[in-house]
Amino acid sequence: MKYAPLLIGLLSLPFLLNDFWLTQVATRALILGITALSLSFLATYLGVVSFAQAMMAGVGGYTIAFFGPNTVEVGRELPFWLSIPLALALATLTGALTGLIARRSRGIYAIMITLAIGVAFFYFTRQNYSLFNGWTGFSGVRAPEVMGISLRAPAPLYLTSLAVSVMALALVAGFVRAPLGLTIQALRDSPGRVRALGIPTTLPIVAAFAFSGFLAGAGGILNVWYNERISSFSVGLGPIIDILIICVIGGLRHPAGAFIGAIAFVLLETFAVDLIDRDRFNTLIGLVLLAIVMLAPHGLQGLAAGLVSRLRPGPATAKTTT
Repeated sequence: MKYAPLLIGLLSLPFLLNDFWLTQVATRALILGITALSLSFLATYLGVVSFAQAMMAGVGGYTIAFFGPNTVEVGRELPFWLSIPLALALATLTGALTGLIARRSRGIYAIMITLAIGVAFFYFTRQNYSLFNGWTGFSGVRAPEVMGISLRAPAPLYLTSLAVSVMALALVAGFVRAPLGLTIQALRDSPGRVRALGIPTTLPIVAAFAFSGFLAGAGGILNVWYNERISSFSVGLGPIIDILIICVIGGLRHPAGAFIGAIAFVLLETFAVDLIDRDRFNTLIGLVLLAIVMLAPHGLQGLAAGLVSRLRPGPATAKTTT
């Protein structure tokens, strides 16, 4: 297994890093990477860039907050083994509905439709108090205890995020090899031919968005446990753009690039205050994004893959004798 050394290294981080690096950098990068993976999946295999992923993650996070312990006295507490499947189901349904609305759109039109849906959800959460508690949102959202182990602790939360990240990548790899996944890729490459063969196109598109909603919902659940709160600002334009930036930095057309981009984004966000004024972070991330687009169009993942291929020795050439 070629990824075994990487996995062993990631599993050893709780023994090597202090709580700051483990929580503020490693755990947060994994959580953002899962949400960004939902966008990378759509961009890679369906050829659609969606701006609704923050909304799908927000649906998962809000569900956990509404049906879990919180300090705002809104919602109804359920056992975590019920609230987690419910959150994933609602996020998946949200993705499916988004796909149903945007099924005939491509390119800039898909971007605009999904952006409109995401922004509409942002304003809805801000104005609704019975479900989303308006501007304030939910606070005091605590991660559950599993077999006496609190997932609020740095190491358990990191290991949980790592496990979900590995499962998410494995699910993507398995999904795209299934017949439905192959149909989705055919729609990306030649939708006209797929229609000519008599294959319905609505179901695969909706299924792709639903699967991306499932991934985003998983990231949203972990995010609300990490922050212990969620509000309309968690699904606003800032998070929407951040997810896209992470994917572009890591490599929009490479699923694993979502996690590489998340690591770079979190490092910049965490230590930007040591380089420039915090208010100028957007300027810094904009310059980094511009450099990536100009110098490495396929992102850091593509850049690393290119360097590895150049350093790898080519096949030995036999000497010719006369």
